[in-house]
Amino acid sequence: MPNYLHAVEEAAGIIAKAQRIMIVGCSGGGKSTLSRKLVQRFGFEYISMDREIFWLPGWQARPRSEQRQIIARFVSRERWLMDGSNPSSFDLRLPRTDIVIWVRMPRWLCLWGAISRIIKGFGKARPEMADGCPERLDGAFLRYIWNFERRHAPIFERNFDLYGPDVPIWQVKSRKQTRRLLDLLHIED
Repeated sequence: MPNYLHAVEEAAGIIAKAQRIMIVGCSGGGKSTLSRKLVQRFGFEYISMDREIFWLPGWQARPRSEQRQIIARFVSRERWLMDGSNPSSFDLRLPRTDIVIWVRMPRWLCLWGAISRIIKGFGKARPEMADGCPERLDGAFLRYIWNFERRHAPIFERNFDLYGPDVPIWQVKSRKQTRRLLDLLHIED
C-alpha cells in the first residue's frame, strides 16, 4: 500500500524540509504551475521532464535509453524538483525522493486546463516544453488526458509500492487543496 499522507499540514512540513520532490499527475492538472511556485519559494533545481528529458525539437521523442541516462544524472544531484509523470522512470526517481506530490485533479478539470493552455499559447512552446515543440490541439493528447486516471493510477500505485514504499505521497485532488498547501508554505497563490 502506498504511503499516502492524510493531512495537508503533514505534507507541507515534509515539503518545507525536502531536498528532492517529484510532482506527478495528468497533463492540465496544474503540475507545472505548482512546481514553479515551489521552486521559486524553496530554490530547488527545476527539472521539467518534458523539456529536459522527453522531447527534442519538432515533437521528436528522445530515445528511451538516452532518457534514462539523463534521468539518472538528474536524480544523483542533491536538491531538485522533478515535474513529470513517466512511471517507467519511477525506479530511478522514487528511491531518491523525499515526497511525491500527486496532482490528481478530476479529468474534466485537466481537460479544461490543457485546452485553455493550448488556446492561450497555440503555436508557441511553453517554458516547461522543449524548444521547437509548440502548443497544438491533438486528439490523441485529449484521449490521453481523458483516460489518464484509469490507465495510469494503477501503474503509479504499483510503482510506489515497488520503488518507494516509504516515500510519503500527498494527493492533491482540488484547487482548494492546492491553495491550502500554498498557504501553509507561505506562497502566494
